[in-house]
Amino acid sequence: MNHMDTRLAKLARGGDRGAFAELVELYKDKIFHLAYRMLHNRHEAEEIVQETFLRVYTNLERYDDQQKFSTWIYRIGTNLCIDRLRKRKISYSLDAEMSDGEGSDWYSTLASLDRTPDQQVVLSETQAQIRESIEALPEKYKAVVVLRYLQDLSLQEISDTLSMPVTTIKTRLHRGREYLRKKLEQLL
Repeated sequence: MNHMDTRLAKLARGGDRGAFAELVELYKDKIFHLAYRMLHNRHEAEEIVQETFLRVYTNLERYDDQQKFSTWIYRIGTNLCIDRLRKRKISYSLDAEMSDGEGSDWYSTLASLDRTPDQQVVLSETQAQIRESIEALPEKYKAVVVLRYLQDLSLQEISDTLSMPVTTIKTRLHRGREYLRKKLEQLL
């Protein structure tokens, strides 16, 4: 997989449109999930996907094929999300927050194994609380928590993606977990 996307990136850099289209296919869902988990807004997540690929396309000549392509594209997507969160904070435009309408948040994609309606209510309440707690995480913890637990990246991959030492990542993960634990204790 990693060799393949590095090869595709090299081809795309050389002007191969088909290779670029394949990279889009490989990564568009991954970047959407990353953005949706950080921003909790379907429309904004879709915009981040488009913006990420626009940046990838316009910066292909800067891609260093000694590093994993996944690390590079995750870095671009994560930085765009962090920028969006900062702008959101400045403008306080939280009206669109979580108002996707269809209730199509990422927890609803978890397998629903024939639960009773009562179990479903309890489950969805817990999921909503977890989601709100992640949403409330300070920016610097949110990125590492999302990349580690929701995108399943290793500490080294997160370190590469965010250009931070692994020790910093560990500290932020620990503090992020503590923050979530306290938040959830208040709720339960």
